[in-house]
Amino acid sequence: MGSEHGLTERGEPRERVPTGSSALPRHRSRLDVPRTPRRTLLPEYDPEAFGRFSERIARFLGTGRFLVWMTLTVALWVVWNTTAPDDLRFDEYPFIFLTLALSLQASYAAPLILLAQNRQDDRDRVTREQDRKQNERSIADTEYLTREIASLRIGLGEVATRDWIRSEFEDLIKELDERRVFPHERRDGRDKGDR
Repeated sequence: MGSEHGLTERGEPRERVPTGSSALPRHRSRLDVPRTPRRTLLPEYDPEAFGRFSERIARFLGTGRFLVWMTLTVALWVVWNTTAPDDLRFDEYPFIFLTLALSLQASYAAPLILLAQNRQDDRDRVTREQDRKQNERSIADTEYLTREIASLRIGLGEVATRDWIRSEFEDLIKELDERRVFPHERRDGRDKGDR
């Protein structure tokens, strides 16, 4: 009887165990909990930290300080390996080791500079997108203000302006002056019109 109602023999509720395709593995019982990351043989690194580091190197490679230090290093290398005693020289005249060192430096500098340029391109793309959205908002605001100004002009066209009121007052003053000067003519005209 207890098993029919989902109770154990002691009367405690039974734990529901999903069956079929909805069953989850034992080590992961909830879908809202992320999986633990898999372990890989490759070393892990932070791409942002590496990108910032490459940008610092690229900025240094593009300075006059780097050119001065590189020139001094090469000059010192050549002077040392041509003027030092034979037993202290480490790179003889064709300077093959110097060529190797400069090639190695160039082979690392080029990708670091490209990586820094790519990061700068990404930042520029985001900035351009933000500028485009800001321009769209400015255009929409300008169009809205233009419509508002047009509606205000239409509304003001129906309102009496100072010049119109002034002209109406001038007309009334002229009419009053005419009545004062020719009062009997006005009455006669009215009397004739009334009959």
